[in-house]
Amino acid sequence: MDAKTFVVVGGTSGLGLAVARQIGKDHRVAVLGDVPDEVSAVAAELGCTGLVCDVSLHEHVRAAFAEVVDRYGVIDGVVTCASVWAGGDLLELPPERIRRAVEVNALGTTYVLREALYHLHRQGFGNVVYTGAMAVVKARPGIPVYRATKSYGASLVESLAEAQHSNRIKVMQLHPGPMPTRLQERVGAEFLDEIYALPEQVASEVVRLLLLAPDDLYVSNELVLRADGRW
Repeated sequence: MDAKTFVVVGGTSGLGLAVARQIGKDHRVAVLGDVPDEVSAVAAELGCTGLVCDVSLHEHVRAAFAEVVDRYGVIDGVVTCASVWAGGDLLELPPERIRRAVEVNALGTTYVLREALYHLHRQGFGNVVYTGAMAVVKARPGIPVYRATKSYGASLVESLAEAQHSNRIKVMQLHPGPMPTRLQERVGAEFLDEIYALPEQVASEVVRLLLLAPDDLYVSNELVLRADGRW
C-alpha cells in the first residue's frame, strides 16, 4: 500500500498521540501541538514531522498546513483532537478559562477545518475527522462551557459535510466518551464513566475513517457515537 500523508492536530497526547502512533506505522504523519518540547519529543519518538501550532491563531494553522503540503505535496486526511477543558459551574469559571476554551475548541476547530478543506478541495480528495465528545449528545452537569464549545464543532462539521457535494472529500465526526488521558486527569475522576474505552481503542476507529478511499461508499457526515467501550 502506498504511504499517505495525514495531519494529526493535537497529536502530542491522549487520543491524538494514539492516532499518530497507529497510522504512522505505515504512513507519513505531521503532528501539530502548541508545546514545543512535546512536539519535539513526539516527532523524535515516531520519526514524523512535528510542527508547533496554536490552533487559536489562524496564521499558525495556515502556516502549518502550508508546510505539510510543501513537504509532501498532498494531505490525505486530517484529524483534529486539540481541545481545552473548561469544567465547573459557569459562575465559578474564570473569564480567561472561558475565553481559552472558546478560542481552542471553537475558533481553533474552525481554522483547522478551513485550512484542511482548502487543501483537500485544491487536490480534489481527502478525509477530515472531527473529534467531539459524548457530552454533545448527552448533557452532563458541571460542564456547560465545554459542552457548548464542543457542540459548536459538531454543528460546524454537520454543515460542512453537507456542503461538499462529493464523496471524494469526506467530513466526519466521532464522539468518544471519557477516556484515561491527560485531559481526563485535569477533569477529575468524577467525570470518568464506569465503562470506558482506552485511547488506543478509539484511535482505531479514527484511523478507519481516515483511511477511507475517495470512491468508498458515501459516508460524509458519518457520525460515530459511543466510542466509549459500550456495545
